[in-house]
Amino acid sequence: MPAPVHKGKTVEHVTCAVLTISDTRTPETDTGGDAIVTRLEAVGHVVRVREILRDEPAQIGERVRALCVSGECGAVLLTGGTGLSPRDTTYEAVMGLLNKQLDGFGELFRMLSYEQVGPAAMLSRAVAGLRGKTAVFAMPGSPKAVELAMDKLIIPELGHIAWLAAN
Repeated sequence: MPAPVHKGKTVEHVTCAVLTISDTRTPETDTGGDAIVTRLEAVGHVVRVREILRDEPAQIGERVRALCVSGECGAVLLTGGTGLSPRDTTYEAVMGLLNKQLDGFGELFRMLSYEQVGPAAMLSRAVAGLRGKTAVFAMPGSPKAVELAMDKLIIPELGHIAWLAAN
């Protein structure tokens, strides 16, 4: 199928969940979550769920699984917990749930991040894929990383990914 025809298949208003993974963030200090919500709503997507979860893999996995099974969201976006410290467990929690991986998300995120932070970009374990019919994106917690992921990768493709996942 030619790209313009294929690309034209999209969900205009994706219902989303935004999960901040952090042992220290509060609603007042959750700048990464704020950046995700602002960007989603600016283009007409709907944020139905917004939560802060501790960096506990069982809790993260259980919540993402529940959101995907419920069918209430076309996408679950997580910020935080993708680094290498012992408390960074988002990657493990999310990877175990995905039935289809979007390897290009992490690859492109690190490539674009390299332009901003140099070789430290390799420390990011940003990951995305599908759990059933729900798109799942896990990105770092820094506001600049969130802005990069949202502006360059997620926002431009989210409606199309949601359409593909649903069909």
